[in-house]
Amino acid sequence: MKLFDLTGKVAIVTGGNRGLGLGMAEGMARAGASIVVAARDADKSAEAVEHLRSLGGEAEFIAVDVAEDVSCQAMITAAEERFGRIDILVNNAGINDRKAPQDYSLTEWHRIINTNLNSVFYCCQAVYPALQRAGGGKIINIGSMLSIFGASFAVPYGTSKGGVVQMTKGLASAWAADNIQVNAILPGWVDTDLTRVGRKQVEGLHEKIVDRTPQGRWGNPDDFQGIAVFLASSGSDFLTGTAIPVDGGFSIQI
Repeated sequence: MKLFDLTGKVAIVTGGNRGLGLGMAEGMARAGASIVVAARDADKSAEAVEHLRSLGGEAEFIAVDVAEDVSCQAMITAAEERFGRIDILVNNAGINDRKAPQDYSLTEWHRIINTNLNSVFYCCQAVYPALQRAGGGKIINIGSMLSIFGASFAVPYGTSKGGVVQMTKGLASAWAADNIQVNAILPGWVDTDLTRVGRKQVEGLHEKIVDRTPQGRWGNPDDFQGIAVFLASSGSDFLTGTAIPVDGGFSIQI
């Protein structure tokens, strides 16, 4: 058995058309998995699919609005019909909006919580029967440094990402008997479209992160290829309910 071989496996990556999601999708594609890019932007997703296919495997785009439970269910159904099975789900899609907590409207609060937290439950609940039919599988949820730390400028985001970690633990316990391992990745500060906006909104953020990170740099999406392959593969069969920081040492620095 090749521990990190994903040949014959089918992976769904929400928000898989750019940034961290595309980085993880690329890693799994290189390991042999077929990839479903689940997102809203059809043009951006078409580019991602073309890139993933250039690595030698299969890839398809399936449209989804993760904030809608019905859309999540339809995405899972379409993926299973297209590929015949589902083995891996990566819950990566997310949004943020940075401001003082007293300045959020309730609409903004609900939008962030629904997109970042409720969507993870929608997708996990929808994929569960497919993973059962496959004899087990892997769910990888994407948390954040703000699953651990507080940030005055991102209270709803931090709340949602803290919830993702607790959900990961609960699902891992509930579904272990089904041979489904559920784990979370806690990305450090990664250079993506989302954080580029953040660096414009929060003065001095770039310098603070570099100074705090022992490796002295921001991460990039390629840094997440390996952890995605590990958590998606048989190499992690006895690992479940964990939340693994991939952060260049940010979370261990005082």
